[in-house]
Amino acid sequence: MFSRQYSNVWQEMDRLQREMNRMFRSAQGTRLHTAPSFPAMNIWANEEGQFITAEIPGVEPEDLDISVTGEILTLSGSRKQEKIGDEVRYHRQERGYGRFKRSIQLPYPVQADHIEANFKNGVLKIALPRAEQDKPRKITVKSV
Repeated sequence: MFSRQYSNVWQEMDRLQREMNRMFRSAQGTRLHTAPSFPAMNIWANEEGQFITAEIPGVEPEDLDISVTGEILTLSGSRKQEKIGDEVRYHRQERGYGRFKRSIQLPYPVQADHIEANFKNGVLKIALPRAEQDKPRKITVKSV
């Protein structure tokens, strides 16, 4: 009697494990198919400042707006729909168009009046110098 109950417990645990694995696989599959944030960005920093690159092909520089409020950088703009003609039908349309907006929490305050942005070949490069009052200070130890 005891061995049959023991066997049933292990069979039930195996069944539960298989069901949990199935649920995780199905959840992971939907997570992998979600669209990434637009625009795709790389962000890095050092003691002197922060640097951002954003891929925004098909966007004109005059259609971009970059702002910094406190320690939040916001990049917004719009990408126009391609004009392909009335007689043409899409077979596949993966490139989006319209308005976009992305806000990033910066790791430290920046000098907003010294931010530089350059745009070339569909890549936006932003340099954000660190605020002087926030830069690390070296403290000299004096012998007495």
